[in-house]
Amino acid sequence: MMKRLSGLKILDEREGEGQPAQKGDRVIYNCRIFLNKGDEVMLNAKQADHLPKDMIRVVDGERFVDRKTVLGSRQTIAGVEHALMGMKAGGYRKVRIGPHLAYREKGIPDLIPPGAVLVVEVWLRTKMEKA
Repeated sequence: MMKRLSGLKILDEREGEGQPAQKGDRVIYNCRIFLNKGDEVMLNAKQADHLPKDMIRVVDGERFVDRKTVLGSRQTIAGVEHALMGMKAGGYRKVRIGPHLAYREKGIPDLIPPGAVLVVEVWLRTKMEKA
């Protein structure tokens, strides 16, 4: 187990191929979010109904949203952004994220309670050159 930031712990990891993603890289990733008790936060399912079909990826019957971000730009929660750092295309990480690197004391109404510790599965689908 590799520990990075305080509040981010890698629980499982499969290495992808190519160059590791780093700050400034534009990436496409998928994720599944679980509460620490194990219940999945149904964010993909809720968003998939409202997004264009070309943003939806189906893997083993599960619907995923292809999310895009530039690493270091703070377009996604800090814990996910840090989990993506160093990943290679096709790679997978399962991480535990403390509330201060996720949704803090706000949470997301009806989805994530305030102060929640999250377990997030992240797949790095592709990495493009610097934005």
